[in-house]
Amino acid sequence: MSDQFDARKTRAAAWFRTLRDRIVQSFEALEDAHGTGTPGRFEVTPTTRADGGGGLMSVMRGGRVFEKIGVNVSEVHGTLGERAQKAMAARGVPGMDRDPRFWASGISLVAHMVNPHCPAVHMNTRMFWTPHAWWFGGGADLNPALEYAEDTAHFHAEMQRACEAHDPAYYPRFKAWADEYFFVPHRGRARGVGGIFYDDLNTGATDADSWEADFAFTQDVGSAFLPAFVPLTERRIATPWSDADREAQLIHRGLYAEYNLVYDRGTKFGLETGHDANAVLMSLPPIAKWT
Repeated sequence: MSDQFDARKTRAAAWFRTLRDRIVQSFEALEDAHGTGTPGRFEVTPTTRADGGGGLMSVMRGGRVFEKIGVNVSEVHGTLGERAQKAMAARGVPGMDRDPRFWASGISLVAHMVNPHCPAVHMNTRMFWTPHAWWFGGGADLNPALEYAEDTAHFHAEMQRACEAHDPAYYPRFKAWADEYFFVPHRGRARGVGGIFYDDLNTGATDADSWEADFAFTQDVGSAFLPAFVPLTERRIATPWSDADREAQLIHRGLYAEYNLVYDRGTKFGLETGHDANAVLMSLPPIAKWT
């Protein structure tokens, strides 16, 4: 399976990099168009994984619009450790004890905003390969401190549009998956207003058909992100905010940090497989508060 997947791996990794470039350009344009003072710019740092591969960590801090945003891309490979092998076996991936090699590539984004009326947001898409199986995963979810029903409706409509272009069953299925996945058990609540989440996507009748269809869907999910999120930022960026609004934002960020440190599968995988810890923990907010 390895040789036939070399070209597919290259295509997937190139797409994630292209999406990263598009998002970085769009967000720097938002910085130029709104607010006062010096517009924020991304600081780009190469990342490495000791056992193979790396990527780019692009982080903007202290911008006009974005208090902190990270847009990471990675392409990593190597051999899974014992804990990761067991986790894969528990998910139904065969043969990991015989050949625990892996390859993975993806994009991961988390934005924490200056204005408390602008929602925080998360998005990622990825491809994972082992000698025994492969799949796509990803999604996007909105995390407002101050909720607006029309913003939630817009975000979900764009995610639904991306899903329904491929399968009308995708949106209700992946929305429900996001509601379950992004739930914070110890708080008894969701970390935001949801979106979509999917994993282990490998759907076709034949290997080639499945890969092309699932890659196309993953591309559409990634392409839906900017139309889903940017209009919300532009709608709320000039809304006046109070100390109470800022307090609500910081407390909500505490909830976000709790989830990512305790439950998030991507955070756990990145740290367990030796990826750059700064890149893995890019999602954490710059300032948070607990009551």
